Amino acid sequence: MLEGWFLWFILFWVVFLVSMLAIGGYFMFRKFLQRLPKEDGKSDLDWQDYYLEKTRHMWNDDEKNLLEELVEPVPELFRDVARAKIAGKVGQLALKEQASSINLDLIIRGYIMATPKRDHKFLMKRLTEKQIDYSEYKALF
Repeated sequence: MLEGWFLWFILFWVVFLVSMLAIGGYFMFRKFLQRLPKEDGKSDLDWQDYYLEKTRHMWNDDEKNLLEELVEPVPELFRDVARAKIAGKVGQLALKEQASSINLDLIIRGYIMATPKRDHKFLMKRLTEKQIDYSEYKALF
C-alpha cells in the first residue's frame, strides 16, 4: 500500500511533470502560431526574417552593440529570439521610412514596439545610464 511520504512524493512528481509539460506546450504552441501563414502567404517569422535580411547591411557596430546591451537582461536561452524580434521590428521601421542606416531613433522605437510593456523600464534605465534623452518617446511607452 502507498503510505504517507511516498504518496506525497508521487503526487509531487505528477503535479511537477504535468506543469512542465503544460509550460513547454504553451511555448511550442506560441511558436507554431507564429509559423502559420497569414492572408499574404507569409508568417510573422517569415516577415521578421525578410526584414532582417533586407536591412543586414544597414547595421553598424555601435548599433549592434547597443542592441546587445538591450537584450542583456533576457535569459540566455531566449536572447536570440528577443534579439531577432527587436532587430526585425527595427528593420521594418527602417524600410518603411526608407532610412539609409540604422540609427538610435529606430532602435529605441523598434525596441518599444517589439517588446512587452514590462521590459520598457529596463530600456529607460539603460538609456539613462548611457545619458541618452528618451523624453520624445514617452508617448510610445
